[in-house]
Amino acid sequence: MTTTAILVAAGRGTRAGGDIPKQWQQLGGQSVAAHAIARFMDHARVDHVVLVLHADDIAGGYWSAQADVTVAIGGATRSQSVLRGLQAVPDSTKHVLIHDAARPHVSVAMIDRVLVALETHPAAAPAIAVTDTLWHGIDDKVHGTQDRAGLYRAQTPQGFHLDALLSAYADHPEATDDVTIARLAGLDVAIVTGDEDNMKITGPDDHARAARILGTQMDVRLGNGYDVHRFGEGDHVWLCGVKVPHDRCLQGHSDADVGMHAVTDAIYGALGQGDIGQHFPPSDPQWKGAASRIFLEHAVALAHEQGFQISNVDCTLVCEYPKIGPHQTEMKAKMADIMGLDPSRISVKATTSERLGFTGRSEGIASIVTAALVKP
Repeated sequence: MTTTAILVAAGRGTRAGGDIPKQWQQLGGQSVAAHAIARFMDHARVDHVVLVLHADDIAGGYWSAQADVTVAIGGATRSQSVLRGLQAVPDSTKHVLIHDAARPHVSVAMIDRVLVALETHPAAAPAIAVTDTLWHGIDDKVHGTQDRAGLYRAQTPQGFHLDALLSAYADHPEATDDVTIARLAGLDVAIVTGDEDNMKITGPDDHARAARILGTQMDVRLGNGYDVHRFGEGDHVWLCGVKVPHDRCLQGHSDADVGMHAVTDAIYGALGQGDIGQHFPPSDPQWKGAASRIFLEHAVALAHEQGFQISNVDCTLVCEYPKIGPHQTEMKAKMADIMGLDPSRISVKATTSERLGFTGRSEGIASIVTAALVKP
């Protein structure tokens, strides 16, 4: 059953303050919207993501295109923006999840609850039961109370069978949220348990609260990688994905890319998943002469499957020769491409061992790597 998440990010968010819309303001090194997008991109049961933007946000460069995210241009109202997102979903879509991009802390468990409810209901949405006393106020004075029994605070993502929601929009094109449109069309909407952390950034103080929540939710992992390969006869070495001319080569079962091997092991280490030899045994002939990017791509995919983002990688190559400086930029670019990172998050540098030990005697090259992984 194909599921598409639609993230609505076309609003201007003026109440939140700041020089740019609230969904593009920074939160823990990423935009608020990027946090929300990542939650759905990394979810095992979400197949596609549609991001609904204001045209000015594309022109302003707030959003950097991602191949796996479909972009739609929003309308003058939230309902119009959602409808444009619905019109942009892949044809295979059966269920849609509509989420406010200004809610950066939606959890895997909440998405799961909505999806489970959609198995037996045409619509479902998270909400939190009201527990505080409710007052009626006039001129800043209490003029009465409201019975809170059966009252809920609505949240997103709100989930729907796509065909049912499109039909509802045809008859009722405007409302404050999609649940209201569904109910106007006579659809039953199941309530699932919401989450206090699934806050919507609205006012100026909300960013500070969102940052505190992010700090308690983040799972930060560090991994170390170390690898060594000896020199043999040849005319080049592979280092961090770059073929570097040299009067010798590095020996190994694969292409002996000592830098990429150490990066791969650092990611495996952060995940508690052993090392390259565990996943790609040297006793297996299929890996003889294999390109080391195969190993790194596997480690990166494993990190993403577990909900982690690679924050940064610091790789040090220990050798007398070849000189790394002339190839440093290309190495960073190659590694960035494989890991889906900006090159600024990757460091590739070299040092010598002052002619001490096997690297000092130019018998081989060693690599030491630290990788940081973050699960928001």
